[in-house]
Formats: sequence, C-alpha cells, structure tokens
Amino acid sequence: MQRGVRHTNTDDHKRAQELRRTASPYERVLWKALSQSATAAKLRFRRQQPIPPYIADFACMRAKLLVELDGASHDARAVYDQQRDAYLKKQGYTVLRFSNDDLKRNLKGVVETIIIQARALLVAVPPTCEN
Repeated sequence: MQRGVRHTNTDDHKRAQELRRTASPYERVLWKALSQSATAAKLRFRRQQPIPPYIADFACMRAKLLVELDGASHDARAVYDQQRDAYLKKQGYTVLRFSNDDLKRNLKGVVETIIIQARALLVAVPPTCEN
C-alpha cells in the first residue's frame, strides 16, 4: 500500500466527518483525555476512523486497536455490536468497548486501559520501514 493512499470511499469519509462534528459529550471527553495520554505515550489515535463497512469511534491504526464508546442506544444493539466486533476481529483488529458510565466513573482507568492495550499490541507487531 502506498503511503498516503486511503482505501475508503467518499461516503465513508463524509460520514466520519459528520460524526466528528456531532460527537457526544462523552466522546469529546474521551478524545481530549486519550489524545493527551497518547501523545505522551508516543501513540497516535484517530477519531471516527472508517474501516469499511464500519466507522470506529477511535482507532490506533499502527496497533490495529479500535475503541468503541457505547451510550444507551447500544443496549438494544448488542447482537449488531457482536457481529460487528467479530467482523473487525477477522480483519485483524482488537476492539475495546466502554460504556458512557465507565467513562463517568473512571475516565483515567479507561484511558490507561486503552494505552496499555495499544502498547501491548505494538509489541506483537513488527516495526515497518517508512520513507
């Protein structure tokens, strides 16, 4: 794959932009805390990352780690979420799910868990040469 080439379609990209603009307050809080901790840990996360046919809430592409923040609407979507996670796992991704309540109760612990998991996954991934 060439550097800088994206393999998502325009609709995915537009939808991801819209999701970033309309992020929930919980997503905004997690993004702020995660991006600060990730920078300190020399990790890079993206918000609303298209991974066709889905869009992940947060992604560390180098570690192939996806983070989903679930609000109340996900209670009725458990089967859909399980199928989605199974598909993404087959694509080589690790998916972590947290509820809004997890975030309210323990933001620091959620962020630490994400950073620890990303680091652990990177140990298992051989480094690549980039020009």
